[in-house]
Amino acid sequence: ASLSSPQAVASGKIVWLPVELTLESYQQVIAYKPIWNGYLNTIYYTVVGTAFNMILTIPAAYVLSKKDLPYRRFITILFLITMYFGGGMVPTYLLVKKLGLINTRLALILVAGLSVYNLIVGTTYFRTNVPEALYEAAEIDGASEIKKFFAIALPLAKPIIAVLILYYAVAHWNNYFDALLYISNEKLEPLQTVLRKVLILNQNALNETLLAGTMSKEELINSANRYYSAYTMKYSMVFIASAPLLIAYPFVQKYFVKGVLIGAVKE
Repeated sequence: ASLSSPQAVASGKIVWLPVELTLESYQQVIAYKPIWNGYLNTIYYTVVGTAFNMILTIPAAYVLSKKDLPYRRFITILFLITMYFGGGMVPTYLLVKKLGLINTRLALILVAGLSVYNLIVGTTYFRTNVPEALYEAAEIDGASEIKKFFAIALPLAKPIIAVLILYYAVAHWNNYFDALLYISNEKLEPLQTVLRKVLILNQNALNETLLAGTMSKEELINSANRYYSAYTMKYSMVFIASAPLLIAYPFVQKYFVKGVLIGAVKE
């Protein structure tokens, strides 16, 4: 659809192959500056947010995998409670506002600090795939807990680290709801919010034009053509927004499969 003419797309002629091949929609996307501003914002939120997620998740998963951790079961229950019970949208918004995070980049990073599901996945991997004998041998050699974490646990946890990075990165890349709640500054909007605006505003613009009924036939045709162009532009924007993840996934797929399946089989 993104490679077809607007009229062909709007009339439903597209099935498997492009009709009236054109790059017009991609030219429009390239010329639309908010798209690239949103792209840069999303890259920032994804990279920084994922790094922050991993800094919280991996050490916590390692610690919770230790059988001799005092009150381990109680601490795990505290984490699990947050999976099923939360303050809700309004209290969370009030908290973010009270902390002065509205219309800041930190709002989209700190709010999604840790996924308990990912924490459980990481904990299970550390517990079932890193032999306890390695820790004991390192301890005999005088290794501290931090040394065991960096020298033993992390090198052996590359598959699950890749899996969790993928999970977190996809969540950040596709996130738009938090941006709707906490971001009203257009300069800070992520790509998904920009995409949503284009889709909704163009649809509303055409509906208002049709309802007004005050335009001449020629003006109505021009308005419809602009709408059709925006309608086709939507598909090119969706493809451009999805492209980075489509490109990255093959490089982490082997880790993704290995990390998930090894943990599942041994568990």
